[in-house]
Amino acid sequence: MWKEYYHAPGMYDFDYSLRRLSMDPLIRINSKERWVDVPVRLENDKVVVRVKAEGTTEKPVFSVMSDHDENQDVIFEHIRNIFQWDKDLDEVHQFFQQSELSMLFHQYQGTPIVRDFNLYDSLMKVIIHQQLNMKFAFTLSTRFVQKYGEEVDGSWFYPEPETVAKLNYEDLRELQFSQRKAEYVIDTSKKIVDGDLDLQEISKLPTEDVMKRLGKVRGIGPWTVENWLLFALGRDDLFPAADIGIQNALKKWWQMDKKPSKDDVEKKAEEWTPYRSYAALTLWRSIED
Repeated sequence: MWKEYYHAPGMYDFDYSLRRLSMDPLIRINSKERWVDVPVRLENDKVVVRVKAEGTTEKPVFSVMSDHDENQDVIFEHIRNIFQWDKDLDEVHQFFQQSELSMLFHQYQGTPIVRDFNLYDSLMKVIIHQQLNMKFAFTLSTRFVQKYGEEVDGSWFYPEPETVAKLNYEDLRELQFSQRKAEYVIDTSKKIVDGDLDLQEISKLPTEDVMKRLGKVRGIGPWTVENWLLFALGRDDLFPAADIGIQNALKKWWQMDKKPSKDDVEKKAEEWTPYRSYAALTLWRSIED
């Protein structure tokens, strides 16, 4: 067993991150003890890493621990990137104090962007979740992972792309996937296995290039790419203006009788560059509460 500590540079509301992560029934969390178990793929192994809050939102300290004694530096770097501990959220807070969202950012200080645990897993999840209500979306992704993935020390790992690429569409139809969604999940996995889609390479591209590359894949539209950019890559400046939750949050904030249009939302969001992702997450949080 090894254990390391990390002190974040600014405010960090880890308890909110746990609440958001707890929406996914596949993720093992203890909100009272303030920890989450993160499944981590290494080159030849699968390990579970426990991340625990040891401090407060104002003075955030985290511990990272695992029974896996090898590759400690690699594991710790991976965890640090997932939770984006190097991002100084005080700077984000100060930026929005000069905006019309200042009161929201005052109310929800230190709201971080926590990345999904794996690039492929995240893409599968957003493809499965697109155009579904949240409850059924998580039902489908849970069935998918528990049927074809692997449980290690109480935590679930998504199936490998090689496993999914070998499935028949009917295999997923039996889990209540639509025909098209089954095709999108399996065909995208085949592209990854065949080397036609390199998620690691794509993750390093500018946002607009990611939109173009992933947008060419059948079944992956703008909503899916935006969510992958935000939650798989943790990009700072993403604003899904067509998202219904965002529109409802702005309707409430602007005290409108009906939801604002996508164009109006996009135009207003330009004022929140280069931190539009934090605006989006804080707006979502305002209606979640």
